[in-house]
Amino acid sequence: MSGRGRMTLGSYAATLMAAGALLPLVRPATWIFTAAILLAVQSGVGVLTRRVPLARPLTVAAQAVVTLLAVTLVFASGQAILGFLPGFQAFAHFAALFEAGAADIGRYAIPAPDTEGIRLMVVGGVLVIGLLVDTLAVTFRSAAASGLPLLALYSVAAGLSDGGASWLWFLLAATGYLVLLLAEGRDRLSQWGRVFGGAPRTGGRGAGGADSGQVLAPVRTGRRIGVLAMGIALVVPAALPALSGGLFDGPGEGSGTGGKGGTISAVNPLVSLQDNLRQPEDREVLRYRTNAPDVNGMYLRLVALDQFDGTSWKSSVRPIQDVPDRLPRPDGLGDEVRSTEVTGNFVASTTYEQKWLPMPYPAAKVDIDGRWRYEPAGRMLVGDDRQTTRGARYTVASLDVQPTAGQLAAASPPPAKLLAEYTRVPSSLPADVRSTALAVTSGAHNDYERAVKLQDWFTLDGGFRYDVEVESGTGVQAISRFLKQKEGFCVHFSFSMAAMARVLGIPARVAVGFMPGSAQSDGTMSVGIRDAHAWPELYFEGAGWVRFEPTPTRGSTPEYTRQQAPAGTPTGSARPEVSASAPSSVTPSASDSCPAQLRRLGECGPDAAAGGDASDGGGVDLLKVFLWCLGVAAVLLLLLSPLLWRTRVRTRRLGSMGRTVEHASARTLAVWREVNDTAWDHGVVPNESLTPRKAAARIVRLGRLEGEPANAVHRVARAVEQVLYAPQPRPAAGLAEEVALVRAGFHAVSGRRSRVRALLAPRSAVRVLWAASARWSAVTDRWSAWRGDVTARASGLLQRVSRQRG
Repeated sequence: MSGRGRMTLGSYAATLMAAGALLPLVRPATWIFTAAILLAVQSGVGVLTRRVPLARPLTVAAQAVVTLLAVTLVFASGQAILGFLPGFQAFAHFAALFEAGAADIGRYAIPAPDTEGIRLMVVGGVLVIGLLVDTLAVTFRSAAASGLPLLALYSVAAGLSDGGASWLWFLLAATGYLVLLLAEGRDRLSQWGRVFGGAPRTGGRGAGGADSGQVLAPVRTGRRIGVLAMGIALVVPAALPALSGGLFDGPGEGSGTGGKGGTISAVNPLVSLQDNLRQPEDREVLRYRTNAPDVNGMYLRLVALDQFDGTSWKSSVRPIQDVPDRLPRPDGLGDEVRSTEVTGNFVASTTYEQKWLPMPYPAAKVDIDGRWRYEPAGRMLVGDDRQTTRGARYTVASLDVQPTAGQLAAASPPPAKLLAEYTRVPSSLPADVRSTALAVTSGAHNDYERAVKLQDWFTLDGGFRYDVEVESGTGVQAISRFLKQKEGFCVHFSFSMAAMARVLGIPARVAVGFMPGSAQSDGTMSVGIRDAHAWPELYFEGAGWVRFEPTPTRGSTPEYTRQQAPAGTPTGSARPEVSASAPSSVTPSASDSCPAQLRRLGECGPDAAAGGDASDGGGVDLLKVFLWCLGVAAVLLLLLSPLLWRTRVRTRRLGSMGRTVEHASARTLAVWREVNDTAWDHGVVPNESLTPRKAAARIVRLGRLEGEPANAVHRVARAVEQVLYAPQPRPAAGLAEEVALVRAGFHAVSGRRSRVRALLAPRSAVRVLWAASARWSAVTDRWSAWRGDVTARASGLLQRVSRQRG
């Protein structure tokens, strides 16, 4: 293969490997197959135009034009002329798709659905990067500069994933770039002439020259430098834990380490809450079974946001510790308030990844495997060392706290330290927030009545409207704007009520998590991505932190706040709630067969352990399964194509000797080629200039063959001499057995690595490319001859016409 051909393959591979970082952003990831095919067309056009050859700008222009035609055929064939020529309607369709894709990116959380607009943007971006890489590395022979567009592609993926791009994608992209650099280095080196290897190894196969079949010394050195640089890039960040926030840090990783101590970093988990609520399909994230008599109030809490700095609500930096066998009693909860312990068994979906563990509040005991840490102030469990909820199975014993309105109204003042911390508001808080809070709660006699008046104002009396499409905001100006416009979603309601409670002197914070979910026919509760929610928690001495629900049409109003609602008005939410008359049980009902969901929850006994992720309620997507299987099969076929081609060629060469002397002679020569290719696959490069006898001696010497394998090589060589030089050729019999002996001999003297390479990546497979190149040359020669003949005939015809007119 020519140097430009290797560099074209290198640029193609580098672009696709860098595009792998985009795979986690869109699901299903079938767009990568479209991008791979179109990128191959783009690279193929570059190969053809450079072979003509065309000027460099014309090569780039030809690639761009063909890429545009291919993209039009795939995405706008219905609006294009003849299905692939872009016109006004096609470009208008592209503009509409780009606009829809941009809207989808802003609407959906990661992973986003594979809409047509997002697919066009992703595939188009990969093609643009691929054209830049091919232009810089191949057309202008500057592979080093092509690292910039590759880095841009990876950086976009890492940025969209909030810095959570896996180190695997970085390693893949860096490997592709190194492959491209090695291809360019080898091409530049080959322009100086023939390159010989280094000094021969002791007991090696030869002098280390081109005939020895060893890897060229400069190429070996380049590979070693690349591997060393890659190792340093991977090891140094791991060896320097103080350099946090680096490339390999996951989203929201704290600085806590294993063992005691550590902290949880201040990370806001609400960055994607609105996107979750906007999802077109309600994907299941969690399923659980509980023995609680009423699941309406069983909110699953992730994290508490207790710090309001005027810009956003976020979790404070607090120390974390190992999870105790039993969690301490909640702060402020007295014995006079009724509380019962309930138990729930939880299974998280394998598609749900979060560093905070969803639990009912307040949890009393948590039984879970993995690297989890406990934050006492918020009573949260946070994953340590990249531990997430993905596929987690756990059991939580929690307290069902049931304070009465009288107990909350008679609550004594909270501790001074807690009061000072949880009533702090920024100085930039607009005055209308305080004045509105005072106006709404006028006439209230205690903090409990003020809290209920705030809740009822948001849900019933204030004229607020729930709208998830309203742009979210968490700062002081967003709260002031929300109080005037009176439309928003749970973020606005919970943040505003918590801020207003604080200005009234009531300790408040914001909890983030999920609503209880919906009951299923098998007695379990299913929590979907649209159940994501935020609500305020207010502190009352004797009851601790209690939940309020200011968001209309969402969740359920707590029982201890309903007594203050005006008579004749609804007290619950307009959202359908789970009936309390059908309590769940932690033990499975007796049946002859155990449902799949119960098996995943581990409710079928020890012999029915969960074997997969929790169902998302959508069943098996057969098209997705088919496309993934097709993609895997295509990749395997591509990887195994050298092996398959080599097996086919060997079978054809060692077939029947035929009925005529001519056929037998042709088969003898084919067997000789098989012997040479077998030696080539094991590192002995063929030399076509030698006679069969000298070539056989060279194969035996460089291949270190002894005994019968060496004799078999010489016997095949004598059979070839008989066919080539004897007056009356007498083809020998049993040549297939001779080849088997030769293969066995090479297998015996070769190491495991050499044997695997000879099997899976045989060097002689390059003959396919040579044959294709020869056929292409023949086609271009015939085309040139035909074009010259047509030109000559046209010229002659014009001359005859001119003479006749003259």
